[in-house]
Amino acid sequence: MAKKRLAVFASGTGSNYDAIVEAIQKETLDAEVVLLVSDKPAAKVVEKAKANQTPVFVFEPKKYAGKEAFEADIVAELKKAQAELVILAGYMRLIGSTLLEAYEGRIFNIHPSLLPSFPGLDAIGQAFDAGVKLTGVTIHYVDAGMDTGKIVAQEAVRIEDGMTKESLQQAIQEVEHRLYPDTIQQFIESGE
Repeated sequence: MAKKRLAVFASGTGSNYDAIVEAIQKETLDAEVVLLVSDKPAAKVVEKAKANQTPVFVFEPKKYAGKEAFEADIVAELKKAQAELVILAGYMRLIGSTLLEAYEGRIFNIHPSLLPSFPGLDAIGQAFDAGVKLTGVTIHYVDAGMDTGKIVAQEAVRIEDGMTKESLQQAIQEVEHRLYPDTIQQFIESGE
């Protein structure tokens, strides 16, 4: 069976991109990253992708008339790369209808909280500041809302006494880097 063709979207350092590539190299994820999409030309993940020989599509949203225009270019690039699944990995933009319609039911996102708690930006800080004892990681399908799509997988992370936001972030990223590739692999094996 051919490997699933993934397009990874990221806006930052790309630690989940790294985890996906590592899982592919270890052969625990039966896929290949055929495209990295980023809205930040200077993002660290762009350098990492180039170093891994992953094709890269970088765009600057402000140079487009609107979301529909840049998403049309993204869809064209996805089709050119024959991407089958879209994996959001720290991509800090809401997905619009152009992309949602083209890849309906095939776009996943990872979020650093137990949704529906703490959606949106700085979920780790939100959970920490709220004083909850339990937060975690959610992987969900993407819909038109902010972190509102159907939940695929979740794993809890306990906020221990003495933890800082930084140590909490580290604990959450450890879970993310294992859970995301595992969840993608389960989706591939399910044959959906």
